Amino acid sequence: MRILGIDPGYAIIGFGVIDFSSGHYSLADMGAITTEADMSFEARIKAIYLDMCELIKTYKPNEMSIEKLFFNTNQKTAIDVAQARGVTILPAIMQGIPIFEYTPLQVKSSIVGYGRAEKKQVQEMVRTMLHLKEVPKPDDTADAVALAITHALSLTGRKQLEKFNG
Repeated sequence: MRILGIDPGYAIIGFGVIDFSSGHYSLADMGAITTEADMSFEARIKAIYLDMCELIKTYKPNEMSIEKLFFNTNQKTAIDVAQARGVTILPAIMQGIPIFEYTPLQVKSSIVGYGRAEKKQVQEMVRTMLHLKEVPKPDDTADAVALAITHALSLTGRKQLEKFNG
């Protein structure tokens, strides 16, 4: 199974693509979609959409994992990120790719085993789990890879539960 992990945003959208089979995962690719601050918001949204279409076309993921948004301060930022998130998932929706959401707490618990772990701990565990020489950069890319791994681990848990419930 191929999983596309996404850390949503509108300036930097991290992505991580992992292959998952029989409880093992490997990194297929990772990176970031970026938009320039001097671009109009509409141009940024269009660029994100087109880049996401290209990512899905290139990697053909079976499922997508994305961070669940939570904002309690800046409403303008929340609205802009939510709009960008919409165009980020639209290509997956159009292709019938199932989308799974995870909170930062779920990702930290899954990757580190502790929901209040520091970002650096999560990044180091991603590096270790995938046998990488360095922590993925930028941070948004590391977060996206962690989201993909979290989804892979949740699949393992679901399969074990299905066996148990028989």
